[in-house]
Amino acid sequence: MEVLPHFSHVHPLVFNDGRSHKSEEVYCCACGELVSGSRFSCVNCGFHLDKNCAEAPVEMNHPFHRKHNLKLMTSSPYVEGNPICGFCNNICEKFVYHCSCNLVFHIKCAFLSYKFLVKNFRELVHQDKPISSECHSQELKRVQCFACQKSLLESDYISHDSGFYLHKKCFELPLEISHLSHRCHSLFLQFNSDHLPCQICQETQHQGLVYCCSTCMFVLHIECVSPPVTIEDPSSHEHPFTRCLRQLPFNCDVCGTSGNYVSYICLACSLMIHKKCISLPRFIKSIWHNHPISHKYFVVDNGCTTHDCLVCHKEVNIECGSYYCSKCKFIIHVNCALQKARWYYKIESKDDFDKLLNAMLEVGTMNPSFSVCKMIKVGEKMINIEIEHFSHQHNLVLSDEVKERRYCDGCSQLILTSFYGCLECDFFLHKSCAELPKKKQIWGHVHQDPSVLTPNCLFRCSICHFICSGFAFKCEFYLCKENICVRCVEIPLSCMSGGHEHLLLWYRTYFGQCCNACGNSIDGHAVYRCKACNFNVHSVCVNLLPQTTWHKSDRHCLILTYHEDNDYSQYHYCDVCEKERNPNTWFYHCPICDNSAHYFCVFRNIPFLKRGSEIKESDHPHALMFVEKVYDYPECHKCGHRCMDLALECLDVECKYIIHWECSTAFHFFRTA
Repeated sequence: MEVLPHFSHVHPLVFNDGRSHKSEEVYCCACGELVSGSRFSCVNCGFHLDKNCAEAPVEMNHPFHRKHNLKLMTSSPYVEGNPICGFCNNICEKFVYHCSCNLVFHIKCAFLSYKFLVKNFRELVHQDKPISSECHSQELKRVQCFACQKSLLESDYISHDSGFYLHKKCFELPLEISHLSHRCHSLFLQFNSDHLPCQICQETQHQGLVYCCSTCMFVLHIECVSPPVTIEDPSSHEHPFTRCLRQLPFNCDVCGTSGNYVSYICLACSLMIHKKCISLPRFIKSIWHNHPISHKYFVVDNGCTTHDCLVCHKEVNIECGSYYCSKCKFIIHVNCALQKARWYYKIESKDDFDKLLNAMLEVGTMNPSFSVCKMIKVGEKMINIEIEHFSHQHNLVLSDEVKERRYCDGCSQLILTSFYGCLECDFFLHKSCAELPKKKQIWGHVHQDPSVLTPNCLFRCSICHFICSGFAFKCEFYLCKENICVRCVEIPLSCMSGGHEHLLLWYRTYFGQCCNACGNSIDGHAVYRCKACNFNVHSVCVNLLPQTTWHKSDRHCLILTYHEDNDYSQYHYCDVCEKERNPNTWFYHCPICDNSAHYFCVFRNIPFLKRGSEIKESDHPHALMFVEKVYDYPECHKCGHRCMDLALECLDVECKYIIHWECSTAFHFFRTA
């Protein structure tokens, strides 16, 4: 009786040729498959290994991964979650071959790959000949060739019962090749475990096989080994491009980045470019700019100034390709503009480009939110002193006199400058809010249709995530329905702030120190940054904190203050929460009363909900109004605690119903949404 001690089990395993107990179904504990032939079994427990798995080497030198040996393990080497097999893309739950490069194989997949290497055609293919793609339909739409990761459609392929698929042409690939673009070493067919980009198409293929020189970290995709000699794409360039298979460093004239190997050349225009840049779109609409932008091979600048990309903030070489807006002098690296597919869409022709540009330049004048009833001339300028606004039933009159505390029905902020007011009811709009267009292309929004200005909304802004009342710009795309507040529709890519002397540039995400405004971490957030001074503030802190506001703790307006002039530590306290303040962060200050407060103490009670606006509560029969209780705090009808801040009060005087805003069903809907 043959006995096999095995590292994976505490008891010795006894050989069984599989001829007895034919009705018994036994599954291999290594690969999980039904054992149909010889196996090794434990007489003390239900542990079985088929003969191939039992005799598998503890360490394997796999030709598809030449850098390190693969070690056989009984389970996943990761603490959390099961790894994905680099061969079949399925989860590994049992025995695996593992490498420190985080490459993992099912044990059976490791054997199959060996069969691939030795071209063991009989064991890899069900039939005597490859299966034509014409014989299958639905399954071919979801599976890919293991080697090249391309669809099996429109090509002959072979398969194995484990779900292993190969194009017939990929099965016949040589394991070692010599290539004109890399003449010093051979290239071997193997896994791209370092996730290196292909030197011809510049793209990275994370799964499947590539031709690789590990010494030089040189990779070619299987389909890029023999790139076409000439490529023509009239939509992007009027002349054909010809291949140059030389190890020749160059700077791509389309995208501005470097290349070292295969290039394509237009002899008529003296252009040298990457293969992937041949079909670059000439015109696009990017989410980073209000206007459509066009590709330029070079930008003429007689001022000899530097041009920084307003996305990555690195200098753009204007002698190489970039995307450019001649109306605004906006410039962006090609790779920054095309980094993600959802950041842009292609414009097919110059005519379509011109139509879209003209439409966007006119969108404000073509879609006014008001009509003029009365105008007067002040100097050389005509002033609209009375308007009819689409959001209100009465005419609105312009006023510069701010005599009492009023809040705008558009942005819900305190009115301190010129405004339009209704003479018949309590309705007010900042002059800037009244002049907003009815439709607007939202900066940074992925859908191309303009968003629609909608009044009387209660919503959570999709950009700043604050709960807001008043005007919202609504995206009407049926799968989107995003609501954006009027403060977030114009997020500048650069701005000045009273808290810093230099221009601040917007970074979509940044990892570094704390925010100079609020003191909290900026890691992973959108920030405005001065690189020279390492000054960083959250985008929200710059765009949403008003210069002047009001809080019930002081009878005067509070002013946003950036620097603490008083050096005495006993003065660095918040007059709202009575806790210590950091003198290096922004705060609100009353210069008359010499009161100071954390900005979050001033704004903790939902800063963008207009006091005095109405709302319907689902479990109360009457309309409710937002109020801020300063004195005589009543008890909340839901929680029983006193309403000391923002509350909802019944408009029916006899009802006496009042609840905290946080106790309302509307608040709980927005909190969980």
